[in-house]
Amino acid sequence: MKIGSGFNPIDISVSGLRAQAQRMEVISSNIANAQTTDNGNGQPYRQLDTLFKSIGGDNGIGGVTLEDITKNMSEFPKILKPGHPNADENGYVSMPNVTVPQEMMNLTTASRAYQANTAVLKRYQTMVDTTLELLK
Repeated sequence: MKIGSGFNPIDISVSGLRAQAQRMEVISSNIANAQTTDNGNGQPYRQLDTLFKSIGGDNGIGGVTLEDITKNMSEFPKILKPGHPNADENGYVSMPNVTVPQEMMNLTTASRAYQANTAVLKRYQTMVDTTLELLK
């Protein structure tokens, strides 16, 4: 494989760190609003998800960037809560389409991806330090 100017481990890792940090912010918003039955427009909170896009270099190796934050358009689950202020005439409340256990798994994978990018940066620094030590 030919390594060209598009391959920079620092830039790739930093782009991964930024992307996973943004993903963790979105996941945190989902978890924080898992019980929000009215987001200000009379509808429950909709689960958000991140959509990433690869940044290809000259040789196809590059980083990643956040392309979009999308809303999950699945149906809102309904639960029976007759005394709730947002209950309909039958006593059902539309709840956010956020599944907290799923969001916790997403948070774990985002955290691990963040840690992996940090490990790459540390390993790269070690390689640079070793190279400089050998050149002395």
